[in-house]
Order: sequence, then C-alpha cells, then structure tokens
Amino acid sequence: MMNLLRLLRFIFLVILAFGIVSACSGRSVQLPSSSGTADCRMIRHALGETCVPNQPQRVIALSVPTLGDALALGVKPIASIVYFDEPPAYLAEHLESIEILGKEEQPSLEKVLALKPDLIIGIKYSTEAIYPQLSQIAPTVADDWEGYPSWREHFNFVAEVLGKTEEAEQVWENYHQRIDSLKAALGERVQELEISFVHICCGTIDVDLQNSFNGSILADVGVRRPSAQAVPIAGGITSLSEERLMDIDGDILFVATDGEESTQKLESLKQNPLWKNLRAVQQNQVYPVNYPTWRGGNPLAADAVIDDLFRYLVNGARIESMISVFF
Repeated sequence: MMNLLRLLRFIFLVILAFGIVSACSGRSVQLPSSSGTADCRMIRHALGETCVPNQPQRVIALSVPTLGDALALGVKPIASIVYFDEPPAYLAEHLESIEILGKEEQPSLEKVLALKPDLIIGIKYSTEAIYPQLSQIAPTVADDWEGYPSWREHFNFVAEVLGKTEEAEQVWENYHQRIDSLKAALGERVQELEISFVHICCGTIDVDLQNSFNGSILADVGVRRPSAQAVPIAGGITSLSEERLMDIDGDILFVATDGEESTQKLESLKQNPLWKNLRAVQQNQVYPVNYPTWRGGNPLAADAVIDDLFRYLVNGARIESMISVFF
C-alpha cells in the first residue's frame, strides 16, 4: 500500500512539474508589450501588437508615404504600391530596384507571399481588410494614418518600427535647417508673400489647407496663405466650385495637375473670367508643380517641395530683379 501511495505521489509531482514548465513556456511566447526577444521588438500599432525584427532585411511598404519614410531613414524596401503613372523625380531613381505591387491601395497577396518579406508596414485604412492574411506572411504593422496632416507622426512611427529613431532625429534636423535657410533667403519677403496652392484633378478644384502636407511646410516657412486656405480641417484638403475660384487668389499660385483630364480642366479654367482676375495670373506668378511631390507626405517629398520654393520664391525673384535692372 505504501509503495502505491509513493508511486501516485511521484506521478502527481511529475504532472505538476510538467504543468509549471508548460505554463512558463506559454508565457514566454506571449510577450508583454514592453519586451521582446533577442531577435524582435514588440510594437503597438493601430491593429494590435507585433514583434518586429530588430534588423529587417526584406521590408514591404504598403503606402507611398511609408516608402518615402523608409528611404529617408536609409532603408530600401523590396516592394511597395504606388499612386501614380509617372514617378516623381524625388522617387524615380529609388524605384528602379523596388518591386511595384500595383497602383491600388491593396496589393496582390500572391506577390507579397512570393517576395518573402520579413516585415510589412502599412496604414490602417488600406491594410485592415487583409491584415490577417498579411500577418501570416510576415510580421505586419499598420499606422493609424489620418491623412496628410499626420505625415510627421507617420514618419516617426516608421522610424520606431525600423529601429531608426536616431536617424529620424537627423532627418528632422536637416528639414529644419533647410526651412531656416529658405526663411533667411526670403528675408522680409516672407511676411509679404501670400502663397496659394491648387490641384486640378478629375473635374474638381482641390486646395490644400494649413494642415495639409505642403500647407504644413508653407506654415513652417512662415508665408501667408489666402484666408480660405489658412484654416485646418480634417484631411487638410477641400474642394471648390468654379464660383469660388477667388479663394485661390494670392501673390503666387502653385498649380498641380495629374494626367490629360486634369490638364484639359486647367485649360478650361483659364478661360474663366475669375481666373483672369487672380493676382498671380495678372502678375505672371503661376507656377506648375508636381502633384505626387506636393502631396508626397514624407521627408524626401518635403525636401523636393522646399527645392521648388527656393526655385520660384528665391531664385525666380532674383532673376526678375536682374531683368528689371537691365530693362
């Protein structure tokens, strides 16, 4: 009888020990949000928590802002989606060796699987529907992108995911240095200029407001905007009817078109008497700019926008001044 009791006690202890080991193993898999393993870090994002590789080698970016953010941080994704037919100059050279997953907001899952990524970065509104499938392919994170007003926050999110926060600080330092250089070059004119931006597309007239991507850059420079554009709204972009064309009135007008239909719409607008009454039109201060650049939503695009501002506000003004001296 004693032998039987000892045997039963031994079996019980073995079962108890096994249960403790199993429980500990289970807890090691379900990492708390503040920790990670030697090979990955836990990142909280808009669709949950994901342990992302510390040094990802095969990154897929599921938005153009995400793509530009990664490139600005020194990380070249293996694939991305795009929103344009012709790549803007600031991205063209980088896209030569990047697989394009399509022009839609949701990529082909078959292509993603074939590329064998080790990290996928997207934004919630276009990633949420296929997030379970993407997560089966590779660790996937999604930012709660709230439109172009959140371009700075998205860059910082991408930097955190990629483990490039120090590099991000340098990117921001370079950005602010360029803004300061532009302000210095403009001098007192920075307070005098009223800058307007309009995008002609798809039968509509869109203006980017104070909290849009390019609007936030213009705000950093310190130039004035037309009163109808000097306000923030959700998304940072609004549409105008032709009857409200005077809302784009300013000393200088930047115009972005996108495709043949957009160009035709602009030509039609030029016949409108209200267009002809715009100050920028009368003073020959209307300048074409690249649409995917001025809506780029990332530091590389911001640098290209600042290039345009130097070209038209500083260098262009110097040329005009020289012409007035000689003629």
